[in-house]
Formats: sequence, C-alpha cells, structure tokens
Amino acid sequence: MVTYDHETYLSPFTWRYGSDEMRAIWSEIHRRRLWRRVWVALATAQAAAGLVTDEELADIQAHQDEIDLARAHEIEAEIGHDLMAELRTFAAQCPVGGGRLHLGATSADVQDNAEVLRVREALTLIHSRLLDLLAAFAAQIERWADFPCLAYTHLQPAEPTTVGYRLCIYAQDLLADLKAVRRIRAELRGKGFKGAVGTSASYAVLLEDSEVTPRQMEQQALTALLGLEAVPVSGQVYPRKQDLEVLNGLAGIAQSLHKFAFDLRVLQASPYGEWREPFGQQQVGSSAMPFKRNPVTAEKICSLARFVAALPRVAWDNAANSLLERTLDDSANRRLILPEAFLAVDEMLLSARRIVAGLTVNEEAVARNLAAYGVFAASERLLMALVRAGADRQAMHERVRIHSMAAWAAVERGEPNPLVALLCADKAITAYLPPSQVEEALDAGGYVGDAPHRCRAFLAELRAAI
Repeated sequence: MVTYDHETYLSPFTWRYGSDEMRAIWSEIHRRRLWRRVWVALATAQAAAGLVTDEELADIQAHQDEIDLARAHEIEAEIGHDLMAELRTFAAQCPVGGGRLHLGATSADVQDNAEVLRVREALTLIHSRLLDLLAAFAAQIERWADFPCLAYTHLQPAEPTTVGYRLCIYAQDLLADLKAVRRIRAELRGKGFKGAVGTSASYAVLLEDSEVTPRQMEQQALTALLGLEAVPVSGQVYPRKQDLEVLNGLAGIAQSLHKFAFDLRVLQASPYGEWREPFGQQQVGSSAMPFKRNPVTAEKICSLARFVAALPRVAWDNAANSLLERTLDDSANRRLILPEAFLAVDEMLLSARRIVAGLTVNEEAVARNLAAYGVFAASERLLMALVRAGADRQAMHERVRIHSMAAWAAVERGEPNPLVALLCADKAITAYLPPSQVEEALDAGGYVGDAPHRCRAFLAELRAAI
C-alpha cells in the first residue's frame, strides 16, 4: 500500500482547508464503503428476484464493511481499474456470495450512484454550515439593527444606514444560497441500474424468468435501499449536467461569502476603520510590520472563492463534451473538482462564521465617519423641511449646495465638518427654520429611514427559514 508523508506533495485540502468531517466524506475509504453499499443494495434487490440466494446475500452483507485498501491497491496496480480492484477484493472476502456481486452491472452503475450519495452527504454538511453562519448573522443583525452608520456607494460616503441593515444584505444572499442547496439536494438523482449504455439490457436478460422488471429491480435497489431516485433515462453515466448544478450552487455560496469578506476588508482598512475580523492575542499580522492587523481570514475567503468560481466551467465542459452515451474525459478532473469545491466552501463557511460571531464594530470610528460625512446626506432632509416651511426648493438647494462645497473642502483639509454651523448661520435658511430645527434636521443618526424595521422583518423571515 502506498503511504504519503511530507516528503511528497500533499494538497492543502489534505490538512489546511476544510473540516475533518468533509475530508471523511471525500476519503478513499468512504468512497469504497459507498461502492459496497451499492453492491449490497443491488444484490439484495436481485435476491428478491431470485438471482441471489439468501445464503449468498448473507455472506455478502457480512463482509460489507471489511475495506482492505492495501489489497485493492495491489490488484489495481496489476489491472489498472480501481473499481474492479475493489470488486475483486470484496468478492474474495465472500466465499459463498462473492461470485454473485455486480450481476449485470457496469462500473458506472456502482460509481455514479455512490458518487451521488457522497454529494448528498456533502451538501447536507454544507447545509448545516449555512445554518450555523446564518444564526451568527441573525444574532449580529439583532444587536446592530438600530445602530446608525454611514453607507457608501461607489466607495464614497452616501446616506446613513444601520450596521444591522448592512448585515442583512449579506444574510439575504446566503439565505438564497440555503434555499438553493435545499433544492439541489432534493433534486439529486442517481444513475440507477441501467447497464452499459442505459438500456438495462443486461438486467433484462438476467430477469427473463422472473416476474420482476429491470425498472422494479432498480427502484428496489436504489430508492428503497439507498434512498435515491433514479434519472428516467441515461447513457452509461448520470447526466453530467447534475454536477454543473451542484458546482453552480457551491459557486453561488462562494460569491456571497466573497462579497461579505471583501466588504469587511474595505471596512477594516484604516481610512474606514469601522469593522474588524477577530484577531488572536498572539496572532502575527506581518513578518515585517509588527503593528499590522491584516484581515487574513477575509482574504482567505476571497482567495478560495475565486478558486471555486472557476470550477463550474470544468463541469460545464464535462457535461457538454460527454459525447454520445459517454466518454471518460471527465473522470480525472471530477476526482478534483467535486471534493475540492466542497472542501473550499466548507472552509469558507467555517471561516465566515468565526468572523461574524466575533465581529468587532468600532463604534467610535463609525460615529466619527458619520459625523464627518453624514451631515451631507442629512442636508436632503433639511431641504425637505425648508420646502414644507414654505421656502423655494430651488433657492434652498443652491444655498445648501454652496455651504456643502465649502464644508467638503474643509473636511478634505482634515478639519471638522463645519456644515451645521454654516447652515445655521445662513439667514436665508433661518428665515424659514430656527437654528435649533436646522440642527435637528441635520442629525444624520436619525436619517436611516425604515432600516431598523426592515432588519426586524428580515430577521423574522430568516429565523423561520433556519
């Protein structure tokens, strides 16, 4: 048996990215365990049709879990076929029933059904990770629903919003991803047992003297025993379009996480300074600059998301180039794209949950930015108040514009924002509103519309979904 250590290449997904639970799902042992489940399910259905005796089936079932990877690898080195090597290993362990394994089957009858079972397990784990992350978002949304902050459009100061409302944007995308995962998982279909080109010809011959049809045998083995529905028609393999659906779902999660992580990286930058990802007491931010607190976890999320975003194209090619009843040019890359996409998204979701649960909101920086720029946005509310008091809208707009330009120049020089004072001193404005009402209208912290209400309405929807 081949062994691996740090003297040879190991994938970062072997140990650095992803969880032990996800690695176990995509392990070689688990793959062979699933193959054997499929073989046993097929033998069980065939026993019901009189093709396998009770004694033979009992022998097969008794040795189902005796994975001998070393022996299988020895056989594979001789014959160059991993599934046949496992089949010979399994059959040799079953002195009574081994000769009845794989009756009428082609490799894809076993491999493809097992792969769909594995994808379903991996999607279930991703679903669990999404629930945990959305629960963390829910707690933070509730905490910050009313806390005003400056919004930014085009990376420039805009009107105020609330921290909680901004968090809703990310959670709303992830809630859509959760629903997509549920749909994709529910719609997964196995190949079933249809033989070499999908016609079930071999099974029809086996079942000629039986009252059981190939379709009934397929339903018994796949649906009743393995809990999968079969595609109605297939070539040698299940349609590779299904892999594209799965990878598009994972890429959708990656996109949502990338936006959140990228926004956090912007808000953690010193000119903003509003949010920070968790940073350990002994954590090192830079080998050269000891003061650095780089958003390394958010950067990792963006990096892995970029990788996952590229994988659906490979699945697209696999589906589009699966010529006629099948070609084998998808096999090698599917050993990479499926496990690595799941492991990368698993790592991103775990990392995002740690960030959200430990998110630091620098209230002083939020207040500073709101004070420096929020009053510009609140000048719109002042304009509406002046019009309601009887002023000419166009004339007041010009007065506010002149003072805003002067105040903006002062802020750019690093001076405190003088806009409130300038407007309160303008007699053309105070002829309609006293300075106290002008100042009240320019309070940016109160100019967040119905954001707090929308936060709570979305929270109710989110908690109902998770």
